Amino acid sequence: METDTTIFDTAFWSTAGGILFLLVLSAFFSGSETALTAASRGKLRAQADKGSRGAQRALSITEDNERLIGSVLLGNNLVNILAASLATALFTRAFGESGVALATLVMTLLVLVFAEVLPKTYAITNSETAAAAVARPIGVVVTVFAPVVSAVRLLVRGVLALFGVRIDPDSHILAVREEIAGALQLGHSEGVVEKEDRDRILGALDLGERTVEEIMLHRSGIEMIDADSDPETILQQCLGSPYTRLPLYRNEPENIVGVIHAKDLLRAMHEQVSGSGGDPAGLREFQISAVAKPPYFTPETTTLDDQMRQFLRRRSHFALVVDEYGSLQGLITLEDILEEIVGEITDEFDPDAEHPVRKTEDGQFQVDGAMTIRDLNRATDWTLPDDEANTVAGLVIHEAQMIPTKGQVFSFHGFRFEVMEREGNRITALKIRPL
Repeated sequence: METDTTIFDTAFWSTAGGILFLLVLSAFFSGSETALTAASRGKLRAQADKGSRGAQRALSITEDNERLIGSVLLGNNLVNILAASLATALFTRAFGESGVALATLVMTLLVLVFAEVLPKTYAITNSETAAAAVARPIGVVVTVFAPVVSAVRLLVRGVLALFGVRIDPDSHILAVREEIAGALQLGHSEGVVEKEDRDRILGALDLGERTVEEIMLHRSGIEMIDADSDPETILQQCLGSPYTRLPLYRNEPENIVGVIHAKDLLRAMHEQVSGSGGDPAGLREFQISAVAKPPYFTPETTTLDDQMRQFLRRRSHFALVVDEYGSLQGLITLEDILEEIVGEITDEFDPDAEHPVRKTEDGQFQVDGAMTIRDLNRATDWTLPDDEANTVAGLVIHEAQMIPTKGQVFSFHGFRFEVMEREGNRITALKIRPL
């Protein structure tokens, strides 16, 4: 009886209380680490903009993740080791040599359940709320442990440098786009984000990475006006064209001298006829160059983001694309750039208003060879690579290393490609199906 009283004295209960307090601190450090690393900086920024001081502190702390993690781990390890030492001393005093094993078992269970799994589960479930709540005390811990953490940081970086590893503190800034894209893809696969929403956001993010060369209308498909044609021919061509703006050339198609807007042309011709007393013969004296606007040329390497800004600044929707030698390569409009975000924009005057991808009865997809790989991927949710070619026909030619003939079949990237039509050296129609 006296032995039991001696063991369970004030020192025993004080030590036990100290262990419980250290376990609470361990749970606090574990939960704080998980909350601050798992919290979305975007959500924290939104809360901070609404006046949440806790969210603002959490943003400030997480600016330097290396220092934050070092401070939290230092505090967590200190309390865990101290708690384990006190428990070992306590159980040894109570149970003798077997107390070491018993202390190890009991502390492992207590730390695992109450200091790791429980607080971290809560922190993951309510990461932003928990991060805002613990930001102030963790800020104090980071300040107190700053000298030790700085020394440890130098030591860690020195060791990593021996293995050729370099730490970039701004790497998370560069990975924001990839993080957004990954979140959208994950949300779509889980059914939370609609395909159209995903494509629109990813299209907007890609504008700075893609050039006008990738989406321009190739020069072989440009409809032009010959400046030397008679006015009646020009008028008939404009009335029969589905396009509002047409390039004007003289002598040869490479020599673009202006851009004709259909409204300007019709207005000028109407004035010419009206000024001649309503005589249609007055059109013979009409000069097409008088209504032509100066052409706007842009390099083929211009990014879509920069080109859209140029369109807005110049109040223009139409640009001719040239290569490094000044040769005409194609044309691009503001609508082409917008289609990269919102998808195909068609109206009653579009010649290709129907879906460019048609599914045949045998389960294959028939596509136009000039269709871009990106548009095909968006329409079918495929992942055909567009690094080496912009169009589907270009991809087939690149992979085949030849210009295929009608009826030839190829298999690559997990798909079967059959050439359906060919005009000259151009593949105009293909059938595709996944293997």
